[in-house]
Amino acid sequence: MAGARRNAPPREEVLAAAMGMIAERGLEKLTMAALGTAVGMSSGHLLYYFHSKDELLLQTLEWSEGRLGAERGRLLARPGPARDRLDAYVDLYVPDGHRDPHWTLWLEVWNRSQNADDDARDRQAAIELAWHRDLVALLAEGISRGEFRPVDPDRFGTRLRALLDGLSLHVAIGLRGTDRTNVLTHVAEFLAQTLLPDP
Repeated sequence: MAGARRNAPPREEVLAAAMGMIAERGLEKLTMAALGTAVGMSSGHLLYYFHSKDELLLQTLEWSEGRLGAERGRLLARPGPARDRLDAYVDLYVPDGHRDPHWTLWLEVWNRSQNADDDARDRQAAIELAWHRDLVALLAEGISRGEFRPVDPDRFGTRLRALLDGLSLHVAIGLRGTDRTNVLTHVAEFLAQTLLPDP
């Protein structure tokens, strides 16, 4: 067992492999046995490291969100109008299409969270908070520059993210009549009506 642990692939390699399997085959094909084969470990060794599939999925989500968070940070740190950066935030938020792997993973973690312990719920909340905090800061900046109406950034951010979550869910599950382009149009219209100053 000790030798197997020493020779185990790095945690990030396992999480990247899990995300790759979700992207290529869908979540239903992600089993401990299949993942173990992909990374050269037994399912027993994977369970030693992750304890359960729920924990594997949550760690994979945290890893994926870490990468998205770094990309979001780069986008929001760019110079230029806050509106352009808000568009970039929305573009990053909305899934690429039906069965987007990141959103597929989120949906499964949300579903499993009904029976999750406090630690798992806190970790999910931390991911949500990072998105919210960045959005609130961007809204506050745009308001201070006169680019946005003087809304309450926290309340507006909560409502905008609820809209994004709802529409993104429709894209991720492949609801007919809702695609990424359609969603981006709806969000742009909502922002024009509620956030952008009158021309």
